[in-house]
Amino acid sequence: MADDLPQNEPGAQRFRIRRGAAGLLESDLVGRARQAWSTNKWVRRAVYALLAFLVLYAIVWVTVIRTLPSADKLLTYQPPLPTMVRGNDGEIVSSYARERRVQLRFVDFPEPLINAFLSAEDKTFWTHGGIDYLGFAGAVVDYATKYGSGQRAKGGSTITQQVAKNILVGDEYSVSRKLKEILLARKIEGVLSKQQILELYLNEIPLGRQSFGVQAAARAYFDKDVGDLKLHEAAFLAILPKAPERYGRKKYETQALTRRNWVLDQMVKNGWASRAQADEAKAQPLGLVQRRAENYTADAGYFLEEVRRQLIDKFGENADNGPNSVYAGGLWVRTSLDTQLQKAAQSSLRTGLLRYSAGRAWSGPIATINVDDNWQGELVASNISINYQDWRIGVVLKGGGGNGTIGFADGTTGPLWGMPDAMKPGHVIAVAPAGGGWAVRVVPEVSGGMVVEDPQSGRVLAMQGGFDSRLGSFNRATQANRQPGSTIKPFVYATALDNGMTPASMVLDGTFCVYQGAALGQKCFRNFDMRGAGGTHTLRWGLEQSRNLMTVRIANDTGMDKVVRTIKNVGIGDYQPFLSMALGAGDTTVARMVNAYAALANHGRQHEQTLVDYVQDRNGKVVWKADNRDCAGCNMARWDGRSMPRFKPLGKQVMDQRTAYQVVHMLEGVVVRGTAEVLADLKLPLFGKTGTTSGPTNVWFCGGSPDIIAGVYMGYDAPRSLGGYAQGGRIAAPIFKQFVLETRPRWSDTPFTVPAGVRMVKVDRVSGKRVFAGVPQDDERKASVIWEAFKPDTEPKRTVRAEEMTAKEAVIEALKRARAARGLPPPSDEGGSVEGDFVEEQGGIY
Repeated sequence: MADDLPQNEPGAQRFRIRRGAAGLLESDLVGRARQAWSTNKWVRRAVYALLAFLVLYAIVWVTVIRTLPSADKLLTYQPPLPTMVRGNDGEIVSSYARERRVQLRFVDFPEPLINAFLSAEDKTFWTHGGIDYLGFAGAVVDYATKYGSGQRAKGGSTITQQVAKNILVGDEYSVSRKLKEILLARKIEGVLSKQQILELYLNEIPLGRQSFGVQAAARAYFDKDVGDLKLHEAAFLAILPKAPERYGRKKYETQALTRRNWVLDQMVKNGWASRAQADEAKAQPLGLVQRRAENYTADAGYFLEEVRRQLIDKFGENADNGPNSVYAGGLWVRTSLDTQLQKAAQSSLRTGLLRYSAGRAWSGPIATINVDDNWQGELVASNISINYQDWRIGVVLKGGGGNGTIGFADGTTGPLWGMPDAMKPGHVIAVAPAGGGWAVRVVPEVSGGMVVEDPQSGRVLAMQGGFDSRLGSFNRATQANRQPGSTIKPFVYATALDNGMTPASMVLDGTFCVYQGAALGQKCFRNFDMRGAGGTHTLRWGLEQSRNLMTVRIANDTGMDKVVRTIKNVGIGDYQPFLSMALGAGDTTVARMVNAYAALANHGRQHEQTLVDYVQDRNGKVVWKADNRDCAGCNMARWDGRSMPRFKPLGKQVMDQRTAYQVVHMLEGVVVRGTAEVLADLKLPLFGKTGTTSGPTNVWFCGGSPDIIAGVYMGYDAPRSLGGYAQGGRIAAPIFKQFVLETRPRWSDTPFTVPAGVRMVKVDRVSGKRVFAGVPQDDERKASVIWEAFKPDTEPKRTVRAEEMTAKEAVIEALKRARAARGLPPPSDEGGSVEGDFVEEQGGIY
């Protein structure tokens, strides 16, 4: 080191000189700085300014820059999009959206629309670098003059800044948010092109009526696509960013016209429209359409709500739940909804409900709200409406003496005729036009549900869960647990067929009592018609006529543990082995009953009931599908010479296919000559079963064809008697009949196919005995001889007529005499003698 050098060395002397010179220089600089600080006020001001800038930068860094989001996020930005739902024909039937959003590409935006927005919001957009400094300066001055007044200063934001606000930093009214917006705008201009920025802006800008982006707004205000907008309409949309919920209202129409015309003038000034075009546009009225929901052709509210529930369970509701959420993921959902069958199911069920309710008095309001200055808002908030003929939902505003005033959600009012005495102001009711005013219409208090299914796939084709889903979302097709009554009987009979009985087995239709223990005592069952005994009959007759006593006796002889196991296997319910369950005392839903009947029609093979076929994300990738079968080798480039690859069969075999067909064959008799005889004149291969529960509180019908299965029930939501005359054959079966008539071309004349292992044998319909003479008549209702389905070795043995037996005995006697004449001993019972021959005694081989 230099300090260690000897004092007399030249190097040491040079070091001391340099150090001394540095010290003198440092001392001189400090001295000059002190002198300047003390004598020059501008130096002091410059230092203060520098310190202030450093402190301010530190504050901005901590509060703004440090928390600034990355502009690169916009490169991969995925806007929240609604879920679009398609029917089984690929047509859009609905959407799940809390906001109207439609994404377009930049090339899809018409030039006049772009120029209208630039004229209104940012005329220097194509030339600035993200910030309009003159506009920003004006905004600062405006903010300073309004500070503390409670008024909001004008934004002075460019379109790039608005993109930063709408997507990255939010709409908080603060200086820090404005600083973030400015800083991000500069970064965005370096990341995205002008076209990309404008595309984001025009797709994301909030424009009122729950619409985001110009395409959604064009639909909301004009019921048009952006490509169909006229100049005055494009100019109107351009004024909305300033006050999106203001200019679309009737009472602000004058202000909206003034602002729209200003935009047109700006377009002329900027060279984006001629004066003649602007003047022509100014002469046009606003031309806004009334606010209304999306108009889709399918009225399938119950079906679509069930789909929505299932999608939320799978993917979540909001963006926080994942990228494929229902209300933000932009999913495309293909459902099994058949709009033709859905329309028929809705119409048929409604007609049945109205037919039953005809002539009944008004049963009370749909809902009740407060009738005050905001009655319109409360009626809108109730979200109650109806879509039936010309009916409307309104609220009683005042009344007396049978007449009053009705108000509607759009704010209009009118006279109300024929008010019941019990109707009061605040009651929400249904009305229809009548005599220059409105007349009360009665929404049926009774309700019900209907489900239609494809038995070969389990796909639900239609679902109606009440009179109208707009009156309430409770879906009686899937959520109402009701007793199925006699519609459960086919599965009792199926159990008997699996355990040794046949359709021709004879069962006593007589009084049946069972001791249930000391607490419950003895229980005696009875038939629906109150008759206690009706002789001995075949299983077929018992099922066709829905005989309770025969059913209970069959269940008891077969074993209730086996019966409830069959019922569980087909998915109806998990019941205790009580005999009452054989008569439909356990709760289930119409959806489960239809799926069980589908298994019968599909030879005992049951598919999981589905409403959704598959789901695609916003980019078209399939993220879920109902059919997950793997087909190994299906995508081979070349055939390898082996057997053709095939899918494994879907579903689960829940019943012997032969048993399933035997039940279906007997249930065809229910339609031909049984409790569902009302369907016989349809002249179609149909099977089915009616049901009526105690009370009667519910009436049912389930059945269909080889291709379509439907089930329907009717009853009050709070179960009570429907009246003594109510039966499934009188009320429910006609609903099914109307459904078939409205969709007749969809029903094939192809009969149910007979599976392997079933023998079709001619029997006497009444006795069940096998016959050979004659053929089944064309009039099946009156036929004495019918074809019956049997499993091998269970069919009745051959019977012989008396005259045939006399001829046989004469032949045997002749044989005996011939043997005696030849000196042969008489035949013995062993070794295949004539009398003892089994084949001979049974009348031959069958």
